[in-house]
Amino acid sequence: MASVFLPLLAATGAALAAKFSPSDITHSTTFGNILPNKFIVEVDSAQYIPGRRAIDARRPHDVVYEHLQQRELLYTVDKEFDSPGLFTGSVLTLDNAHDVAKVREIPGVKAIRPVTIIPPPKPTKKYVPSGPSDPQVPADSESTHIITNVDKLHAQGILGQGIKIGIIDTGVDYTNPSLGGAFGAGHKIVGGHDFVGDAYNGDIDPTSTNSPTPDNDPLDQCNGHGTHVAGIIGADPGNPFNISGVAYQASINAYRIFGCSGSVSDDIIVEALLQGYNDGNDILTLSLGGSDGWTESSSSVVSSRIAAAGRIVTIAAGNDGAVGSWYSSSPGNAINAISVASLDNTIIPLQNLTVSGVTHDPITYFSALPLPVKDTLPLYAISKDVTITDDACNPLPDSTPDLSKYVVLVRRGSCAFTQKLGNIAAKGGKVTLIYDNGNGFAGIEVGNYTAVLIQAADGTFLAQQLAAGKQISVTFPQSGASTSFPDPHGGLISDFTTYGPSNDFHFKPAIAAPGGNILSTYPVPMGTYAVLSGTSMATPFMAGVSALLFQTRGKNADVGRNARTIFETTAQRVPSSKTDGDPLQTVTQQGAGLVDAFKAVHSEVFVSPSELITNDTAHYKSIHTFSVKNNGKSTKNFKITHHPAGTALTFQKGAPAPGPVPLSAQAASVEFFPSSLTIWPGFSETVVVVIKPPKGLNSTDNPVFSGFLEIANADESYHVTYLGLAAALKDTHVVDNTDIFFGVQIPAIFDANSNVVNTTKNFTFQGTDFPSIVSRLSFGTALLRFDLVQPDIKLTTSLSKRDGVHVFERRDYTFPWDEKPNTFAKVQTIGSLFSATYQPRNSNQNDGTGFNNIALSLPQFANGTKIANGAYRVLLRALKVTGDPTREEDFESWLSLVIGIQA
Repeated sequence: MASVFLPLLAATGAALAAKFSPSDITHSTTFGNILPNKFIVEVDSAQYIPGRRAIDARRPHDVVYEHLQQRELLYTVDKEFDSPGLFTGSVLTLDNAHDVAKVREIPGVKAIRPVTIIPPPKPTKKYVPSGPSDPQVPADSESTHIITNVDKLHAQGILGQGIKIGIIDTGVDYTNPSLGGAFGAGHKIVGGHDFVGDAYNGDIDPTSTNSPTPDNDPLDQCNGHGTHVAGIIGADPGNPFNISGVAYQASINAYRIFGCSGSVSDDIIVEALLQGYNDGNDILTLSLGGSDGWTESSSSVVSSRIAAAGRIVTIAAGNDGAVGSWYSSSPGNAINAISVASLDNTIIPLQNLTVSGVTHDPITYFSALPLPVKDTLPLYAISKDVTITDDACNPLPDSTPDLSKYVVLVRRGSCAFTQKLGNIAAKGGKVTLIYDNGNGFAGIEVGNYTAVLIQAADGTFLAQQLAAGKQISVTFPQSGASTSFPDPHGGLISDFTTYGPSNDFHFKPAIAAPGGNILSTYPVPMGTYAVLSGTSMATPFMAGVSALLFQTRGKNADVGRNARTIFETTAQRVPSSKTDGDPLQTVTQQGAGLVDAFKAVHSEVFVSPSELITNDTAHYKSIHTFSVKNNGKSTKNFKITHHPAGTALTFQKGAPAPGPVPLSAQAASVEFFPSSLTIWPGFSETVVVVIKPPKGLNSTDNPVFSGFLEIANADESYHVTYLGLAAALKDTHVVDNTDIFFGVQIPAIFDANSNVVNTTKNFTFQGTDFPSIVSRLSFGTALLRFDLVQPDIKLTTSLSKRDGVHVFERRDYTFPWDEKPNTFAKVQTIGSLFSATYQPRNSNQNDGTGFNNIALSLPQFANGTKIANGAYRVLLRALKVTGDPTREEDFESWLSLVIGIQA
């Protein structure tokens, strides 16, 4: 069967890239989110350090410092971690970043990772309601509890009693009456810590004096994000808005890691994670993260270890759905943690207008607040032809009356809304109703004009009645006209949810929870309550459900370690749209589906594993097994069926497809052995599964296929979720060498005037006369290097010849920063300009994540030594995913034109 594409979800080629301007290139190095010269050095526990005598009582940190001094390496100790069994190490500032290779060689050093910056939480919607009657307050504030069956657990008195949850966020305003009104033992917010203070903003400028100022009071009355998170978990009922938290009788510790604004470095996140663990929290929840694509960051590693120790860790999947696939977030990439996607709430609070002169029900318009129009005004249609495609797209004729006394009716289509509204305003129009033409009833961008969208049927009716000679007037009631409009996207995955999987093909996100249009608590000085949207809202919801699970099943490590499996196998599958016949949403965005709290807490069947990963075609595993254990008191019979999800076509025209990622209905074929089960109480059965990738797809689209294997009878159902790639990761182009973004082919060297250098050029390094190397990554790379090489080097680079790839066994590597002096991967070099491991791909957004720039402002190598005057080329190399870093052919490579250094 040929591939079936879904027009609703398809992205056009024109949407693949936002055009950048060379003027966007600054004269400073902007490369990812790495703090210059700062590293987190993880060390072995003392007894495992090679050569250390048993009688040596020194701390492992001190042993490493001694080796640093013996090697005459200059460093500063910024922070130390000492949590044996989880994480032991230090945050070091190295005088020379290139000394990383020497630090890695020190006995007892397990890993050295750069300190990265995590951006501040950014809800996709934020609104502070004026009061309980405010139209933006969701009409059914407990709808999120109903769709996840949390309400059924509340009816049984399961409210999180005895469970302790640590919130790592912006702090909490515990003075909010719905959060207990106070702080300390005996209150809802029982404790916590402020690691940063109000003024901290995560400034990456190494000369900045913006240092954290910690204290023991996590109060936040200037940011608000953490207070909203706390209310989703623990808001007490009986408030003016009639909301309640998922686990409102749980105790909360608040750990503040963000100031009033700005970012945070991940060493502070690690510090908060370790304190949250040591304080005895059963659950840690983090509604934060930044694009990463790998599982290797320090905060990801520590989160994963805490989860493996039996605590539950929930982390936001991210709000970067518009960027497309392979953009998973850190620390949400933590292997053992629960990465949470967002599902849109089922209700949208909208407004109704009333009509007179004809008989018609009130008409819903897409605005949460009433239009500020107090008078009843007559209706005027720009065109009474309800099939017109370009209504008001051209200047209106001279015969048009003064529209200032009317509400204007115009049909959607053919041109921008602001173009229509500008033409209407030119004739005096001040208030406009735009009726839909079938593109969808949703919010629209109208600039500074007063205009809203109404549904197609309502607009057609009004236009036809005007054509029949009826005199119609319109009124916008300023109160009492709010309506609970069923969200047409309600119950679907929020389009802002970040797509996985990780570059190393881990299953991200894991599960979905309500995160769109969520009413919760807010700092008292900032309004006390607010409506926010984001995976930040879905994540504490999962933390609350986790508390209900611990309360019911027992607060022990086995329950914690099995929690993700339980949530995933009992989840509700989510479709990609509400159109019959469309496939389920790709697992790369919904995870295993929407959490079903009641089923998770009370299920008598344990299915394991919950995730089956076939990997890519170069390392494909087609045969899998899972077991089904009956923990009930009666025999259970099940049948097994396959429910495929849409196959995500993650690349288009050699670049990641932006969200919503287009889906194909071509699905994997699956066989079960056996296909039905009879399981006695206390026994388990094993099922063998054979998964074959879809046929007929283009591998250059990097098609990620997925689906669900349902184990069900008439009374209960469970599922195992699978994920695979119908292509080889190693064939995926890593370095963007197109002209799509800048209008000139990159990688490229630019001068101080942001002009691309097309011929040999000397740089004097006087003032701004220095080169900048601009590049983009279309896919993540585990190792990226920029080296200077001789101008006459004999090397065939891959970006001019993309063929002859070789596939090697996939494994983890310790990267050879220097094999021997002046070589790397068997290529002769003069010196390194820049090198980094586990780099994410760039986005298609011109927001600082769209490209990388190395500004060679001084004639120096990365290790600080001077570059001699002469002629050189720049060699860029990026390791292909699953490639071997010791083989030159496993890198994509690019050579610059010859540049001269005359400093």
